[in-house]
Amino acid sequence: MTRKVKAIVLTGNGTNCEMEMAYACKLAGAEKVDIVHISELLFGEKRLSDYNFLNLPGGFLDGDDLGSAKAGANRFLHAPISGANEMLIEELLKFINAGGLILGVCNGFQLMVKLGLLPALDNNFTKQSTTLTYNDSGRFEDRWVYLKANVQSPCVFTEGIDVVYYPVRHGEGKFVPESDAILEEIEKKNLVAFQYCDADGSITMDYPANPNGSTHAIAALCSETGRLFGLMPHPEAFLHCTNHPRWTRENLPEEGQGLTIFQNAVKFIRGKKF
Repeated sequence: MTRKVKAIVLTGNGTNCEMEMAYACKLAGAEKVDIVHISELLFGEKRLSDYNFLNLPGGFLDGDDLGSAKAGANRFLHAPISGANEMLIEELLKFINAGGLILGVCNGFQLMVKLGLLPALDNNFTKQSTTLTYNDSGRFEDRWVYLKANVQSPCVFTEGIDVVYYPVRHGEGKFVPESDAILEEIEKKNLVAFQYCDADGSITMDYPANPNGSTHAIAALCSETGRLFGLMPHPEAFLHCTNHPRWTRENLPEEGQGLTIFQNAVKFIRGKKF
């Protein structure tokens, strides 16, 4: 029996891309897509256990007042669920252990990193070992970039992808590991899912192709299972050819390159018995 895809798109406290992510899930074929305010989880009105695909959209959680998504991470780690006698992070860990998929984009990626969900070395999902910090340019970057997928990565979401073109819009997108040893382990385990590249697919540290100065041009990470994935660029912002900045000048397929990320998630859930 084919497993139904039940997607939850979390919103509230400064997110602003939830509609696009929900639409991407629907276009990809998810049977159930709910936009849920985080307060609904905290009050026990919605449960993560009712879903199998968690989407953490972009935005500016809590105004990035403590640094990008740091306050949001603290909320997950320390906020109790009303009437459930457990913390929100405990419900999130149950979701992960049950085989759920998580996609974090931009602020959602920052949240995953600050929580420790990525890279989650040795499956430690609550220990932060990397960060996303201020762009080397010292400014908010709003541009389109090329990304090269790592074919050796276990990432569920990037299967079949080579080079894609997505927009970025962030002020704190520079990936920095805690130490050289952390970076070495991330790369040894092929947890780097995307790197910034030029139009020919060559990995680059040059600005503006690498818009933030990320270490080793890292734009995305996945967990060791490949089921948790976060990236700074916005695949949900390229679902149709008319989203492309040169759509009137180039002969483009109708389907935008960003949709593949969501289609891969749907395909995996439908075919996976967990």
